[in-house]
Amino acid sequence: MKKALLFTLLFFFLVNAFAQVGTDSAAYQAQRTKINSMLAVRKQKFGQYDQSLSQHTGIFGLQTKKDIRHSNDILMDIVKTDNDIFVQTKILLDYRTFQQNQAQSHAAEVDNSATGYMSTINKLRIENDKLKLNAEMADKQQSKTSKIATVIIFLLLFIIILLLRAKYVKKV
Repeated sequence: MKKALLFTLLFFFLVNAFAQVGTDSAAYQAQRTKINSMLAVRKQKFGQYDQSLSQHTGIFGLQTKKDIRHSNDILMDIVKTDNDIFVQTKILLDYRTFQQNQAQSHAAEVDNSATGYMSTINKLRIENDKLKLNAEMADKQQSKTSKIATVIIFLLLFIIILLLRAKYVKKV
């Protein structure tokens, strides 16, 4: 009975933990999707930059100031995208660390609760054993008292019979 109760409580704690992890995983996956889309945009911008480097619209097939500025603008845009990716990656890593810390604290909480329940069960078991021992001792004491009372009653009856017989014998 006690094991079943402990198992049931532990089951409810685990169901709650899995429900929490499911919610956390969805947010984590959304953040990963956001970073992956940012990486795809960066790849596209880098392709544009590579293409702009190969453009030579100047005389004799050289790059013009306009070509170089265009390439630099694309490169600056790539740097901004990289910075945004770093920020989002930091958020993702912080979120992952938060998830791990939360899972560890929840595991410690469940462990403490289980330990507390086991301690309470052990205390109740010890108290139950003491009560059984006290009940057995009380039964033995009652049995002993009953035997003594029975012996005293038989002795009193025997003495009364002897006294009545002695009185009857004196009369006759």
